[in-house]
Amino acid sequence: MREPKHPLLIADKVRHVGDPVAMVIAETREQAADALEAIQVDYEELQAVVNAAEAIKPGAPLVHQDLPNNICFDWQLGNPKEEVDEAISSAAHVTTLDLVNQRLIPNAIEPRSYIGSYDAANEKYTLYTSTQNPHLIRLLMTAFVLGVPEHKVRVIGPDVGGGFGSKAFHYTEEALLTWASKEIGRPIKWTAERHESFIMDAHGRDHITKAEMGFDKDGKIVGLRVKTLANLGAYLSTFSTGVPTYLYGTLLQGLYTTPKINVDVTGVFTNTTSVDAYRGAGRPEASYLLERLMDLAALEMGRDPAELRFQNFIPPFDGVNQPGYQTQVALQYDSGNYEGVLTKGLEMLDYSSFREKQKEGSQNGKLIGVGFSTYIEACGLAPSAIAGALGARAGFFEVGQVRVQPTGKVSVFTGSHSHGQGHETTFAQIVSNQLGIPMEDIEINHGDSDSVGFGMGTYGSRSLSVGGSAIVKSIEKIIEKGKKIAAHKMEASADDIDFAKGQFTVKGTDKSLSFGDIALTAYIPHVYPPDLEPGLDFNSFYDPVNFTYPFGCHIAVVEVDKETGEVKLKRFISVDDVGNIINPMIVEGQIHGGVVQGIGQALFEGAEYDENGQLTNGSYMDYCMPRADDVPMFETANQVTPCPHNPLGVKGAGEAGTIGATPAVVNAVIDALWSGGHKIKDIRMPLTSEKVWRAMQSPMKYY
Repeated sequence: MREPKHPLLIADKVRHVGDPVAMVIAETREQAADALEAIQVDYEELQAVVNAAEAIKPGAPLVHQDLPNNICFDWQLGNPKEEVDEAISSAAHVTTLDLVNQRLIPNAIEPRSYIGSYDAANEKYTLYTSTQNPHLIRLLMTAFVLGVPEHKVRVIGPDVGGGFGSKAFHYTEEALLTWASKEIGRPIKWTAERHESFIMDAHGRDHITKAEMGFDKDGKIVGLRVKTLANLGAYLSTFSTGVPTYLYGTLLQGLYTTPKINVDVTGVFTNTTSVDAYRGAGRPEASYLLERLMDLAALEMGRDPAELRFQNFIPPFDGVNQPGYQTQVALQYDSGNYEGVLTKGLEMLDYSSFREKQKEGSQNGKLIGVGFSTYIEACGLAPSAIAGALGARAGFFEVGQVRVQPTGKVSVFTGSHSHGQGHETTFAQIVSNQLGIPMEDIEINHGDSDSVGFGMGTYGSRSLSVGGSAIVKSIEKIIEKGKKIAAHKMEASADDIDFAKGQFTVKGTDKSLSFGDIALTAYIPHVYPPDLEPGLDFNSFYDPVNFTYPFGCHIAVVEVDKETGEVKLKRFISVDDVGNIINPMIVEGQIHGGVVQGIGQALFEGAEYDENGQLTNGSYMDYCMPRADDVPMFETANQVTPCPHNPLGVKGAGEAGTIGATPAVVNAVIDALWSGGHKIKDIRMPLTSEKVWRAMQSPMKYY
């Protein structure tokens, strides 16, 4: 992997629109704007390259002069390529797709904002930052950018107005403000204008892929061959090289028993904004590829897309009585009942009558289509040892401290970060349930590197499975110590103490002490075990033994106007299995939000650069996102297959909607076109009315 330098301010060659060359500090916003206008920069215009396929061609402009061919890395995973080539060449049917998973721009409701300050008396920096992981930002900024002692920097990430991955990375402005606050001896605040967010916040997706899936004469998958060009932008961002490799290639098994898989990914530099994790991060790209292939293969072979999936699903397993499923691409799934979610989805759709309605619809100037997506994702990145062996430069544990106050109130300090996930509710539910105390007696603290132990933040649907498990480990230690205190006070053995519903009870008797009694005794240890430390405060680090693997079935029903190409989403059904559910309302909200973002990619969104490297739709006037009236009322359901390896049995829900929705919608549009005799293999997302209309007028297979 080639790693070009990324200066905080550019002194020689800017490599994309938004590369900063100067920094203005002023008393007011107006003064800063005037001073900015006074700066004259002489630019020599150079040729730009914005497309990954064009960037690797001989003679293409070099983004970095010392990196030939603009290639960052070449990476392969899976079975030996010659074995996969043989499987594909001997297949009875091969479905081939050339796909573009277009570039997306995250649009959190709150733009990035920072305040940097320096306390000369204590020689200490403080950075307030709209980040998803304060400790990681502190580590990267101190150890790898500024060279400042880590204990001399406090990073605070308060409640943040959305992130979707784009606020998980270390940005130039964080380091610049921290450094400059000492230079001028004043606090400095910077907030991005929305047009700056479009050109400077890390983008997502941007893959160009050729995929081939082979089937035997009975419809069983025999092989999958994938070649992907991943656009990384002009510089490497924090997680950028992990997204198109270990978060993408490892998910190409999907839910299917494919015996031979090979994926080849080339990471490419271009004159565009850096690309990094965006809600789903590699998993949506993998799911889109697989699920588009499955629906198209069914159309080509004249098979029912649901039946083709049932035929190729991995059989049910719980990870306890049956071992986890070992994939061809390095993962071992924890537990799954993939047939169950599709069966439930078909029932909700009333699939048996849908095809009749489809025939009727085509007679009324409308084409009706249904699209399926049966997805799987890997969440809660883990374990740290394997991540390190694969090249990650961070651990993927989480910290959870539970501090019981003398009055029995509880303060929780978590390394997970909240920016819309509802941690304050869900984590409090866990503590309340385990300790038997009211939720109002519990406070959840996060986001301050000075008060919370070193944690890894929130991304990859990891908060509950990793952060929640760390909290549970600390609660278990509190209960264990509480039993010893209770045993001493009630003159019993600790082994004879039960704890339930906030009461420590001697087995077989009515002797008991409340949780509050034990808490007070821990801090006023007059009647107390002589070999036990006072206090009731525990800290735990939880490093998972494996990813968790949520999965589900998403079904979209669309109506396509034959005259205009307009696509209307009529129904959207999701059946998701996220393991045990702590708060059903929060889970449903996460699914709804993710589904809308997935629909946005399918029908509305996409960043467009011109040949000179200018982002041509860098504002809300030009970058289209879904609105409330673009989507129907969602029909949701859940199946529960607990995760066998974490104490809560949870899997993760934050990204599921985004991963499952996009292929379901596109598959539905293609199905509608085929029902009208238009045998289009693919339409490049977003599927605007113009693109769909042109596809219906053209004999081409791709549009």
